Amino acid sequence: MNKQEKTQFIDDLVVKIKDNNHFYITDISDLNVEDTYKLRKLCFDRKVKLEVVKNTLLKKALLNIDGDEQNFNTLYEILNGPTSIMFCENANDAAKVIQEFRKKKDRPILKAAFVEQSCYIGDDQLEALVNLKSKNELIGDVILMLQSPAKNVISALQSGSNKLAGIVKTLSEK
Repeated sequence: MNKQEKTQFIDDLVVKIKDNNHFYITDISDLNVEDTYKLRKLCFDRKVKLEVVKNTLLKKALLNIDGDEQNFNTLYEILNGPTSIMFCENANDAAKVIQEFRKKKDRPILKAAFVEQSCYIGDDQLEALVNLKSKNELIGDVILMLQSPAKNVISALQSGSNKLAGIVKTLSEK
């Protein structure tokens, strides 16, 4: 890869990182060709983009991202050894792919994840990332919580009207 190709790759990586609020840095080394194909297919099916990157190019891309709100300093120390990056739309999609694939193999190993301005470092964070709810799931939970009191009031009024009608009927019969 010559200098111009590296510069273009870094620029493309910067655009991908800016366009995706969630990315996972993983280690998929020690996977043979067949297992790598299966992982890539699973990623494709789940709309997760998997790309193998060089650590130095990824670090330069992270350094080139503008904005004070995104601080990638904690990610620099984990950029050693074989590295791949997974981009996803929902915060937990890549974590679910990793968890599902690891039922059969011991890879990929989660080095770090950047989810909604937060860094998760280490493979022990995988379970927490899998349990993160997506934006749509959170909106659904809020709507259910808002609807619940209204449903309770309506059902109480409906059941109360039956009781009230029964009491009035009993009183009128006496």
